Amino acid sequence: MNEQPSVRPHAASAQPPVERSTRGAPDPAAPEISEIAALPLPDLLQRLHSSDTGLRASEAEGILAVVGPNRVETASHKRLLFAIAERFSNPLVLILLFAAGVSAFTGDVPSFVIIATIVLLSVILDVAQEHQAQNAAESLREEVSLTAKALRDGQPVEVPAAGIVPGDVVLLAAGDLVPADSRLIEARDLYVDEALLTGEPYPAEKNAAPANGGASASAFPSNLVFMGSSVVSGTAKALVVATGRKAQLGSIASALQKPPPPTAFAMGIQKFGMMIVQATIFLVLFVVLINLLFHRPLLESFLFALALAVGLTPELLPMIVSVTLANGAIRMSRKQVIVKRQSAIDDLGAMDVFCSDKTGTLTEARIKLVQEMDLGGRDSGAVLRMAQLNAAFETGLKSPLDEAILAVGKIDLAPWRKIDEVPFDFERRRVSILVEGEGRRLLIVKGAPEDVLGQSAYYDQQGASPLPLDAAARKTAAETFNGLGAQGYRGLGVAWREVEADRDQANIADETGLTFAGFLAFLDPPKAGAREALNALAELGVALKVVTGDNELVTRHVCGELGLKIGGTLTGPEVEVLTDEALQARVDETTLFCRVTPPQKSRIITALRRRGHVVGYLGDGINDAPSLHAADVGFSVDTAVDVAKDAAAMILLRKDLGVLADGVREGRKTFMNIIKYMMMGTSSNFGNMFSMAGAVLFLPFLPMLPTQILLNNLLYDLSEATIPLDRVSDSMVAKPRHWDLNIVRKFMLVFGPLSSIFDFATFGLLLWGFHANEKLFQTGWFVESLATQTLVIFIIRTARPLQDPPHPALVASTLFAFATAVALPYSPLAPWLGFVPLPATVMGALALVTAAYLALVFFVKGWFFRRYRLG
Repeated sequence: MNEQPSVRPHAASAQPPVERSTRGAPDPAAPEISEIAALPLPDLLQRLHSSDTGLRASEAEGILAVVGPNRVETASHKRLLFAIAERFSNPLVLILLFAAGVSAFTGDVPSFVIIATIVLLSVILDVAQEHQAQNAAESLREEVSLTAKALRDGQPVEVPAAGIVPGDVVLLAAGDLVPADSRLIEARDLYVDEALLTGEPYPAEKNAAPANGGASASAFPSNLVFMGSSVVSGTAKALVVATGRKAQLGSIASALQKPPPPTAFAMGIQKFGMMIVQATIFLVLFVVLINLLFHRPLLESFLFALALAVGLTPELLPMIVSVTLANGAIRMSRKQVIVKRQSAIDDLGAMDVFCSDKTGTLTEARIKLVQEMDLGGRDSGAVLRMAQLNAAFETGLKSPLDEAILAVGKIDLAPWRKIDEVPFDFERRRVSILVEGEGRRLLIVKGAPEDVLGQSAYYDQQGASPLPLDAAARKTAAETFNGLGAQGYRGLGVAWREVEADRDQANIADETGLTFAGFLAFLDPPKAGAREALNALAELGVALKVVTGDNELVTRHVCGELGLKIGGTLTGPEVEVLTDEALQARVDETTLFCRVTPPQKSRIITALRRRGHVVGYLGDGINDAPSLHAADVGFSVDTAVDVAKDAAAMILLRKDLGVLADGVREGRKTFMNIIKYMMMGTSSNFGNMFSMAGAVLFLPFLPMLPTQILLNNLLYDLSEATIPLDRVSDSMVAKPRHWDLNIVRKFMLVFGPLSSIFDFATFGLLLWGFHANEKLFQTGWFVESLATQTLVIFIIRTARPLQDPPHPALVASTLFAFATAVALPYSPLAPWLGFVPLPATVMGALALVTAAYLALVFFVKGWFFRRYRLG
């Protein structure tokens, strides 16, 4: 069993503290867990050859070389080998391999060489291009990869999570993902979400006290934190004991690693492939049957049918899709959008609803405290003092509001000491701090004004004794709070309660009977450029939904300043009483969702998706992870907490809707380049194969030799390999693009027969106009067939081919394939391939047929694009 050592390389004789089987999920009462939890911390540090000040940087590098990166997934070189094997298991490649085997068995060397070349080029191009593009995309993802704060050489430094090793000492704070299984050295008000491992929905409280061992020990002791868990509140210092696949999460990774459900685009690609396979089977059976009825040579007929199958097979489709997506990810990175999951790019192109918070997206997120007031709106320094005590001692993730409170001026904390804390959560929307000072023991509560007022029974009188918070006082408070919102100020409520002198713990039940101290008013001005960004999204057909925990008055004020048209408003309490069906009926007409909780955000996103929308969501907080998972495309920002970045499919390097609009354009360009290949494969290519099948009905010989069909297909594939690089016109990215196989099928049914009409015209011209023999006919149609197949890309690639020039690489590859087809009949290879030189009159006639075909496609394509609104 290949176990990861948990000691430094130079201490080979030491025994690792963790001996875990990697053959399956760990035993819930595995002795190694209880041993680590119960072992005295000095002994554990000694066993790991570490100290509470961490490792030296050089030591960490040596351990990393031995134990490997702190990752759960397998190594990249294995993925590369699997990628090659997968290509040879592809049904499309298997058809080609079968055809090559038959050709070799029958002694048809040219066909065998061409098919083998097609297979090798297809696999090499596919794997190499995809591997290269994905490596580039992976290097971009590394720019926003998760990091951990570790003590190296006694100093806290940011280390990539993959570089964490056993013996490291890491520092944890609210919003962090735990990078590896670790034993707590110190912990302060630490609550950790372990739902990924335990399934428990509520955060677990953690501490550094040694745990009791024995058979009854918990599978997840209170002094251990595990990889994949997230810190909800508090701070900690922890000793890493296991990393990578030797961590608790790593040992059950195979059970957790389920492939994500296929996107609509992925399923569309699969259906497209099945459609081509069905057409291939039909044509092959048709050709074999006709040749048998006409008593033609069986082997020659069979090889011709196989060649038709190869000609219809879109063997480059996997490569076109994967390379286009990877190149799209690279282009999006230049627009400051890093793609973590490439399959989300097609969802981004189809996105028609974007849900976002207000703060930092529509506003500057430079929040400033502008006023402190009592219940009636009069200035009150006591409110600020209470709020500063709460914010200064809070150990959870500091919000911009906390920073604004502390930025007003320092408070003398010397007379005060913190006793306990009830961390902030998004259900209560408040945080409570139990403090002692100046002869008093107080519970100070700060949070959403509605919730704090709801827990209050009295209100401060500025120097006088508190008065009961009766109906008249509550009405006054509501008027004061609503007045702040109408002016665009964000409000925060502060309350307090005096507790017993011997009280040393605080809990949620203590947050009752409070004395309301007053309000804090904050100003967060609209973001510069937000109006233009909103207009850009609207022009792209993306509707904005503001989903925020803030109240509706403030949100309306900000949206009004930005010129956002408000279609309707729903509040959290209103959402709470709506059934899922009722919510679905309201979401389309609603623009603002205010005072909503994290579960309500997820419900809103789910309701929008059930209405047929493709939904994006931008979040950067601990509470945003469920919504990021619920959306089709989850966006976070580089400065977000680890939990949000881990849940997101894309990372914005700037929290700016303008960046998002650029990303949407690139997503749609990527989508349209894939569609181009499909249009090519279902128009001229399908048409030419259909023409060959039809020609066997009246020709006394094969319209093209099997070898020539395969060569035609090879040159065609080479011309198409550069489609992922092509430009896309603005008109084709102006609205959301949804995958629709019906459009592809209709395109095939229109342009396939159109191509066949000119093929049959070519047949008649060669047979009756030039009285062509077998070789002249096959050579002439080979040239015309490849010319129409390749050159048509310049017509169908965009709605306005004369105004939107193609990428130079696409021009070069297409003209190379065309020029090769024209030159081959005059080359030394011509006799080997069954070609003869074409007279100038034949070449001129074929040029006229090709030009007429391209001209007609130009006009029909214009009608088709207008009919189905493709450009």
